Amino acid sequence: MSKPIEDYGIIGNMISAALVSRDGSIDWLCLPRFDSAACFAALLGDPKHGRWLLAPEDPACRISRRYVPGTAVLETRFETATGVCTLTDFMPLTHDEEKVDVVRIVRGVSGEVSMSMELILRFNYGQAAPWVRRRDYGLSAVAGPDAVELHTAIALVGREMTTTARFTVRKNEEVPFTLSYHRSHKMPHFVPDSSETMARTISWWQEWSKRCHFDIKHPIWRDAVIRSLITLKLLTFGPTGGIVAAPTTSLPETIGGSRNWDYRYCWLRDSALTLYALLNAGYREEAEAWRQWLLRAAAGHPEQLRIMYGIAGERWLPENEITWLPGYEESSPVRIGNEAVDQIQLDVYGELIETLYTAREAELAPLAEAWRLVGVLLDHLATIWRKPDNGIWEVRGEPRAFTHSRLMCWVAFDRAVKSVEHFGLDGPVDRWRELRDTIHADICENGFNPNRNSFTQYYGGKALDASLLLIPQVGFLPADDPRVIGTITAIEQDLVRNGFVLRYSTDQVDDGVGGEEGAFLACSFWLADAYVMLGRIDDASKLFESLLAIRNDLGLLAEEYDPIGRRLVGNFPQGFSHIGLINTAFNLIDATGPAQQRSKRVAPTDGKTR
Repeated sequence: MSKPIEDYGIIGNMISAALVSRDGSIDWLCLPRFDSAACFAALLGDPKHGRWLLAPEDPACRISRRYVPGTAVLETRFETATGVCTLTDFMPLTHDEEKVDVVRIVRGVSGEVSMSMELILRFNYGQAAPWVRRRDYGLSAVAGPDAVELHTAIALVGREMTTTARFTVRKNEEVPFTLSYHRSHKMPHFVPDSSETMARTISWWQEWSKRCHFDIKHPIWRDAVIRSLITLKLLTFGPTGGIVAAPTTSLPETIGGSRNWDYRYCWLRDSALTLYALLNAGYREEAEAWRQWLLRAAAGHPEQLRIMYGIAGERWLPENEITWLPGYEESSPVRIGNEAVDQIQLDVYGELIETLYTAREAELAPLAEAWRLVGVLLDHLATIWRKPDNGIWEVRGEPRAFTHSRLMCWVAFDRAVKSVEHFGLDGPVDRWRELRDTIHADICENGFNPNRNSFTQYYGGKALDASLLLIPQVGFLPADDPRVIGTITAIEQDLVRNGFVLRYSTDQVDDGVGGEEGAFLACSFWLADAYVMLGRIDDASKLFESLLAIRNDLGLLAEEYDPIGRRLVGNFPQGFSHIGLINTAFNLIDATGPAQQRSKRVAPTDGKTR
């Protein structure tokens, strides 16, 4: 039976990431990269699809866990009738994306604890059992192009394609395990001392975390922001700077449903909000790496701009179904790749151009090619902005004139005009102003429904969409405009369920998928941001606290939340949710937070005065 998503923590090294459950089982790991095939896929099936369990033999043990403060090093504490021990899990940092290690250290705290280990390696998403051989250091396992070495001094027993071990750990004793990946046609790499590696890893993460400048007068919120920043860093593919939406695929938006997507890719829709989160927290190096990734990924003909890319900028992400995996809690199908890559979503032009404008505002290194790219994109956008598209939520139904898509087309031309006005750049500014004004008038005429006193999801429709909460934040209309207030009120009435915000009502919108979904957490953060802009600070704080309360015990959020079942759903941990947490926290403590920066064009800061 699947474990609750809340039961998992994440460890990683900016190359790949693993999900570790409360009971000491690594149930998801793709090697060597985020988007590689999984060698542990029990998350989407059961133990026979691959896992690595380290746990006491006592089934009645008490379990608690935490991250070593300021790090991505996970510590699980097991208290049994005979003693106490800890399990420390982490992935050492590396510069070689084909040499990835997972280190697990069992340490005795008091008394003695009888432990067991179960290693089930199944490459290719639980399908390929490797050829395993004993070594003087442990074992080696090979399956096609993939190979791992398990380094341990503990005696191992192989039976029925499973490796097991039993051992006892006593006070102050340490029993280390290192799983080391390499390409099967290459030699294994040197595995250093695990204790020294752990000390270096902890030190690196703590130094990195110290760079966060969130107001120390808000310790609880500060801890939540730092954990979100660490999570965002863990979702970064270090060699390129790309940031994946989540390290998982096919965790369902509704338990038992078919809304199961692969999120191990980088979405342009996240780009501007990601940059604001990084810049306001003081992480300029990461912001610059993200901008550089965007420029490389988007390079090429403007007609071929994609809504998402692979972690190195790959454009071909074909969607397939993994038929031998039953899915999380029987939620099928399990999908690899993402068909939405071929959709037309006009909002990505605005997202990309606003990101480049914001980078210039923040005085990141000026890049002439960035401005040239803006001009080429706008020439194309001027000819297509009226076309129907699939919208920000990637509906697989009929393309429509989505209001949010047109809104971001307006943003694209607005930021281009401001680039000329504020930075003296060259461009056909009179034409851009005319297009900006035309799109603005078009949205106000066709995207607003007077009978509902609200903007609607698409032109001529009645359905609402939580992305409309961004209208004041991007500066299209002021927050106190009656049309904006009417839209917020309508969303409160129609899209809020048990205190959390749906993207849209699946009862009113044919998105081509069918079935229900949970509350999309980023949208709840957007509602809190809208409250801040309206001066409803108490409402914003209350909603923010409600969102903090549904994090798991490690401070992690999924993509969505089921307010009826009171559980996290969707891919996990979700970068967009944590980006929303960071930005809303800054909005609440600072009158010139990200929402005001976007709407009034106040330049993002580096956080040093906070």
